Amino acid sequence: MMVSKGIDDINIDIPDDAHYADKDTPTFKAYLIVVVRDSEGRVTKVHRQKSRSPTANFIGLLLPIQYYLNTNSSYTLTNINGGTCSYKPNPVNGNVNISYPNNNGTGNYPSYVVMIQVGSGSQSNPYSAYSLAAPIANGSGTGQLVYGQPSIPPNITVSGSSAYFTISQTFNNNSGGTVTITEVGIVTQIAFGTSSGSTPAFSGNVLVWYDVLSSSISVANGGSVTIYYTFAIIP
Repeated sequence: MMVSKGIDDINIDIPDDAHYADKDTPTFKAYLIVVVRDSEGRVTKVHRQKSRSPTANFIGLLLPIQYYLNTNSSYTLTNINGGTCSYKPNPVNGNVNISYPNNNGTGNYPSYVVMIQVGSGSQSNPYSAYSLAAPIANGSGTGQLVYGQPSIPPNITVSGSSAYFTISQTFNNNSGGTVTITEVGIVTQIAFGTSSGSTPAFSGNVLVWYDVLSSSISVANGGSVTIYYTFAIIP
């Protein structure tokens, strides 16, 4: 209980620098950059937008190991094919974390980024998305794009009190026509322990991040597009 002369106007005793300021807002940020090139390799468009769309799969993977130890429960991950798996890391056999960079150490199996996937649809609720609305297939047929390998830096870059990493992937258009991209997502595969000495379970391809582009991206035949995702902690 607080009793004093200033009780009716408590704010008079709070220093100005104790109040919340802009710098106190969450500092985790994600950015999406799309660079489009024509058949000669010339940049024809650069698209930038903030990314704010972790999926339910991603949020579930952030639960601490102690949560599973205390509750003896699991979290259901849904992969891009609609299949499910019960995610429950087990500290006994060493498969307890999703490490960065990927590390296939003794007794461990790596979790890794499968791809940045692009599509031609959209979804109004990214959080509940477990697949793109209309994924663009990997290939040279009509409406398809040739998926390059994702580029994953070996380390997180730390500069002062900031830290960030960028993943990217390039897609080439050999379809014979223009291909339009309206949605983008990050797909991973998760490996986790189930019990001591057992083979780790695998989630299948899981969508962990999803964005609908604020404007569509057209890739001409013979051209290419590179998708960049940057995740940063900035003070």
